[in-house]
Formats: sequence, structure tokens, C-alpha cells
Amino acid sequence: MADDDLTPWEPPLAGTDREQLLGSLDRMRWTFRWKVGGLDSAALNTRIGASALTLGGLVKHLTEVESTKFTWAIDGSSPGEPWASLDFSDEGDRNWPFRSAADDSPEELYANYDAAVARSRQRLEEALLDGGLDQVVHLGEVWGVAMSLRRMLHDVVEEYSRHTGHADLLREAVDGVVGEDPPEGWRP
Repeated sequence: MADDDLTPWEPPLAGTDREQLLGSLDRMRWTFRWKVGGLDSAALNTRIGASALTLGGLVKHLTEVESTKFTWAIDGSSPGEPWASLDFSDEGDRNWPFRSAADDSPEELYANYDAAVARSRQRLEEALLDGGLDQVVHLGEVWGVAMSLRRMLHDVVEEYSRHTGHADLLREAVDGVVGEDPPEGWRP
């Protein structure tokens, strides 16, 4: 078994800009999925302190990020339901993914997240073949700026980094699991 089969979340130590960026994104996806994985409903809905964040809420929020960033944000296409019907404007309910996660079973949360990531990987590969990292994405056009796919992907890595940090704290509070990377050979 090759080392990358044991630790597929490791980005290349020396790679192209594209390989490094996609490797960083996948590392965050793997680490986040490990941090939130294998929990029951009670654990996914645990809150600590005054925060309303839960691991389940983070899973559903990052499902939304995967679903919208790799469709609508890239080319204006529909992210599908429930995301297409939500109002994420300043007047809308931006916290719906966080709040509504408690209504979903762990199996639904994990399956929806895993499917969204799989779709995102495919859509990203198609976008990269179509115009590379320097192509202007729809989200930038909406904002009235020339935003490249590269910049949008850096924003997604940042989003994952922030929420993986949240997941670190929440998971430790739930059952004491800590660590930087999944154990060698881990799979969801």
C-alpha cells in the first residue's frame, strides 16, 4: 500500500500551484470530516459555553458551502435544494444550516456532506479543465469585481480552517478526541 493510500489528506511537499491549493483544500476536508465523524445525534448537537455552534451545525454549514461555492459561485448554476430556495442575504436566514442541523439524523448529515464534497471535486475538476485557476468566477461578477477561481478556493480553505478549529474544540468537549490529522488509514 502506498503512503498516499494511508494518508490521502497530505498535500504534496513540492507541487504546482494547483496541486498545493487542491491538496490544502482536501486536507481540510479530510481533517474536518474526521473531527466530526462517528458521532450520534446527542454528540452532534452538543454546545459548549455560550456558543450556539454544534458539530452537526458545522457539518450542515460546510455542506452548504460545498454545494454553493462549486456551483453558483463558480458559474451561476443552481446548487440544488435546499440551498437554492434559501435567502442568504443580510435580511435572510443565514444561520438556517446551523439551526436546522438538529432536525437531521447523523446519517443524513454525513451522507449529505460526503455527497456534496464528491460533487464539488467533480465540478472543480471540470472548471479547472474549462478555464484554470485564473478564470473569473460568477461570485466576483455578482460583487462587481474580477475574482479568480484561485481566490475563491483560498476563501474555501480559510472557511474550512476556521470551522475545523471550531470542530477541534467541540469534539474535545464531546468525547476528548484531539489531534491534528486523522490516524493513518482512517476513512469516513
